[in-house]
Amino acid sequence: MFVVDTNILVYAADPDAPGADQCFALLENWTRLSSAWFITWGICYEFMRVATHQNVFRSPWSAAHAWSFLSELLLSPGLSVLTPTGRHSAVLAQTLEELPEISGNRMHDLHIAVLMREHGIRRIYTRDRDFRSFPFLEPVDPVKQKA
Repeated sequence: MFVVDTNILVYAADPDAPGADQCFALLENWTRLSSAWFITWGICYEFMRVATHQNVFRSPWSAAHAWSFLSELLLSPGLSVLTPTGRHSAVLAQTLEELPEISGNRMHDLHIAVLMREHGIRRIYTRDRDFRSFPFLEPVDPVKQKA
């Protein structure tokens, strides 16, 4: 079980991105898995924000194109979207107590980390080094190391 972060989706979708080939190949392999892997709705919305942003993509996608990419991905047999459980606020409170310095832009990462923690998922494929600050996660950068 693992989560795929926004940046892996972005790099897989943008052939000009660093590590695009590795990310695309991984995503293509994962879409054929029957075993469990995950994204979050926040990751989906962040992907659409980045893919449609004229300062990020050389040729920004339309919102419909970005949603089409995600819709096709969501048809993958093993992919599910993590959603909060009844324990979400308790897991959030515990995590904030353990990491009192977290702030600002890292709140999006915090949301992903809390969802992962409450579902018992440790591994996240990401190029974002900020996930290393969550001691209960195992971030894997598929471009820098073999997945």
